[in-house]
Amino acid sequence: MRHEITDLNISGHEVTLFTESNPESVLIQPVDSHDMEEMSKEIEYIEHHCNHNFVLAAVKINKWNEELTPWPAPPVFGKIPFGDGAGKTLCFITENLLPWFKTKLDRKVSVFLGGYSLAGLFSLWACYNTDVFDGVVAASPSVWYNDWLDYSRQNKCKTAKVYLSLGDMEWHSKNKLMATVADAIKQQKIILDEQGVANALVWNPGNHFTDNGVRTAKGFVWVG
Repeated sequence: MRHEITDLNISGHEVTLFTESNPESVLIQPVDSHDMEEMSKEIEYIEHHCNHNFVLAAVKINKWNEELTPWPAPPVFGKIPFGDGAGKTLCFITENLLPWFKTKLDRKVSVFLGGYSLAGLFSLWACYNTDVFDGVVAASPSVWYNDWLDYSRQNKCKTAKVYLSLGDMEWHSKNKLMATVADAIKQQKIILDEQGVANALVWNPGNHFTDNGVRTAKGFVWVG
């Protein structure tokens, strides 16, 4: 991996930068510890398939079920319910992180947002709430989330390009809500098609816990 790795604290948020010299694009990804374990594979995949330099900002998410979801919902596994912290997370990215990059980079760059699982749902939700991103990656996104499809139908996507992906075994779940994910992501693509948004839906082999780093990397390469 040819990137320089830097750990920062920006406005109270932990951010790890993977930086090449003279980047032409900024990739922003909310992450948990598992995402960071896969990050070297993700970065290496993007390096080998991307034709320009980039910087990836991995934004640490401390409360996964709170900071990435747009409205409260009952828990799916365990006892921790989902919260409504997505707005605060997006506010940090748009009002703190992106201005920080503008002070550090001496050129105009493309900006892409992406994530896996709930971070993929967050990225999709961000599409409907800001136009600052040139493209968004929703890898194995939690589109089974309560009322999500109704929300996406009733609102307009503000991002030009959206990449969707799912594992071909992900809907084999004993949980009735999560078993709807394949049908839900097909509906998500239809919604984006009807709104005139350039998009792709890619099926990957395996379940939800297979190759999350490479799956996310494929999305960043596509939108970039």
